[in-house]
Amino acid sequence: MNKYFEYPGLASISALLTQEVFKYTIGTILILLTFLIVNKLAKKYLFPWVGKFTQKSQTDLDDKIVAAFFKPLEWLILLTGVFVALRYLPLSIGADNLILDIYRSAVIGLIAWGFYSLAGGESVLSKEFKERFQIDDILIAFLSKVVRFIVLALALVVIAQEWGYEVNGFIAGLGLGGLAFALAAQDMLSNVFGGIVIIMEKPFSIGDWVETPSVEGIVEDISFRSTKIRAFDQSLVTVPNSTLAREPITNYARMGKRRIRFSLGVTYDTPRLKLEQCVGRLRDMLENHPEINQERILVYFETFNDSSLDIYLYFFTNTTVLEEFMAVRQDINFKIMQILEEMEIDVAFPSRSIYLENLPQPKESIGEDSQLIS
Repeated sequence: MNKYFEYPGLASISALLTQEVFKYTIGTILILLTFLIVNKLAKKYLFPWVGKFTQKSQTDLDDKIVAAFFKPLEWLILLTGVFVALRYLPLSIGADNLILDIYRSAVIGLIAWGFYSLAGGESVLSKEFKERFQIDDILIAFLSKVVRFIVLALALVVIAQEWGYEVNGFIAGLGLGGLAFALAAQDMLSNVFGGIVIIMEKPFSIGDWVETPSVEGIVEDISFRSTKIRAFDQSLVTVPNSTLAREPITNYARMGKRRIRFSLGVTYDTPRLKLEQCVGRLRDMLENHPEINQERILVYFETFNDSSLDIYLYFFTNTTVLEEFMAVRQDINFKIMQILEEMEIDVAFPSRSIYLENLPQPKESIGEDSQLIS
């Protein structure tokens, strides 16, 4: 037997310590198990009941709020269980204060998580505002990022105050150093203001097909600094907002119709009457085509070109979808070929005619000259 346990006093203390450790261990485990059970019951019964209760209201806003805070509430229950279990242990005052600060900071973070989810560009609340107020997708995405940034900034400020940091002095320091920051971040600020200009003028929306001198593709996202455009080769191009704000932007997604114009050259041996009839048949074909916009159709014998008689065609298709547009253009081309074949008119191609004149023969005095020389 160990000599230290030969004395009754030390044996009693050892037994007491063993009982205390056992008590606190069992108590901590029971607390954690209790909160785990509460979390399971809340997920199975409480949350579905709250969801059904909010569905009975006349507005859907409460449904969106509850849906955004479900996950943070689950973590709050588990976090509270850990906090209560740790506070149950006989820790020092300093350790208790540290655990309290961590718990309060975590609660603030969970609340911020809920509001962050609520302000997401793809959240149900954003969709609700979009449908109710007819807000553009690109504006929803931009405002979502602004609100999320504000939520994170406020959460960090409140957490810093919980840990005893002087936030007022920091904010005042930002005011004093604002000029230096502005000078050092001119490019960033110009991109932010460029993004604001894009949001206000709305030259395009997310999902639009746009073309600029810098890039062509489908708009995927817009942030404070840049706009992301997916090119047709599937590469992702990030363009600074300040660049887009200065460039001309062609938005093909907002076309009401698509233009087709070209010159059809026929050979010079085409008779005038046949050429006039060909122009009329081409115009009638376009005017009776179901996929051609009838607001403006121009078909005229335009000019005497170097190697062809040019017929000018100018018209629009009703569709703006690229695949459908190409199908209509192909059909028009086949119909033009059919008309030319029926009228036995040949399409001209670049050519040049060379005429050789009969030049006078030189006098045969070479032999005589040679004899004189000899």
